[in-house]
Amino acid sequence: MILVYAYIFIVGTALGSFYNVVALRVSVRKSIVTPRSSCLSCGHVLTVLELIPVLSYLMLRGRCKQCGTKISSIYPVFELLTGLLLVLSVIVVGWSLEIIIAWTLVSLFMIIVVSDLLYMLIPNSILLFFSGLFFFEKLFLPFNSWWDSVIGLTAGFGILSLIAIVSRGGMGGGDIKLFALLGFVLGWKIVMMSLILSLFFGSLFGVIGLLTGHVKKREPMPFGPYIMLGTLCAYFFGYEIMKFYSSFLLLS
Repeated sequence: MILVYAYIFIVGTALGSFYNVVALRVSVRKSIVTPRSSCLSCGHVLTVLELIPVLSYLMLRGRCKQCGTKISSIYPVFELLTGLLLVLSVIVVGWSLEIIIAWTLVSLFMIIVVSDLLYMLIPNSILLFFSGLFFFEKLFLPFNSWWDSVIGLTAGFGILSLIAIVSRGGMGGGDIKLFALLGFVLGWKIVMMSLILSLFFGSLFGVIGLLTGHVKKREPMPFGPYIMLGTLCAYFFGYEIMKFYSSFLLLS
């Protein structure tokens, strides 16, 4: 089993490298096929060895081989994260058909989080592609009822829209559409827990950022990473969280 996990992790890092390219290029409306990957500073076209996920970053010590410009740590971090989350999906979900949903969800998040971090944007084209993919998967994988999906979609879109109105733009349109999609995929119970956890993590790290000086007051902050963190916690550990909360209420 360890070899299977190792294989999934290696494939995951390679996919993470591809998702980085998708996020970087689709967000600025560039082709994901051409031109070949190159240094953003000097234009040096990367060789096969320079494209090995994670290892190439370590071998190059985080700098371009040609001009010495520092390479963003986002590349290896999200390559590693993709590999780890694909393995975690198997550990939590198991080898049921639901693993397809879990892996698709992880793939979606890897792309939109990089895009949100770098451009403060969740591209409509990415959401549209994954909406079609999830709809197709649902036709063959009944991971929840259609009614649950419709209610989840409505709840995700409605509540986020309300927050955006009350906060006067404090929630972006991409976040609203993303939560609508998550509601369709996960159903209303999980998406509500996802929303609560996302707001909690966003507030927590926002306060930490203010205290450490990494975040300025009234400065826009990408919410995508916190949606990913909250949603994956709700999806993977939702029942355990509810059990813990119920036990806590009984003790209090």
